[in-house]
Amino acid sequence: MADAQDVPELPRALRAPEPVIVVGMVSWLIATVVVWVTGWGEDRAMQVCLVGLAVGVLGTTIVLIQRAAVRRGDRTAQQGLD
Repeated sequence: MADAQDVPELPRALRAPEPVIVVGMVSWLIATVVVWVTGWGEDRAMQVCLVGLAVGVLGTTIVLIQRAAVRRGDRTAQQGLD
C-alpha cells in the first residue's frame, strides 16, 4: 500500500476549476444561440440552455466567494484554492 507521502500533488493546471467553468459556460452559450437562431427543440431546449448558463454563473460565483474567503484567511474557507 502506498504511503500518502509517496503520492505527488497534481499540477495547478489540472486542479484549476476555471477552465472547466469557462468551457462549460461557452458551450451552453453556443447551444443557447443555436437553439434561439434555429428554433430547434422549442421552449424546452431553450429552458435547458438557460439553466445550463445559470449553473455556470452559480459555479463561478461560488468559486469567487471561496477564493475571497481564502484570501481573507477565513477558517471556513475551502482548502486548496490559491
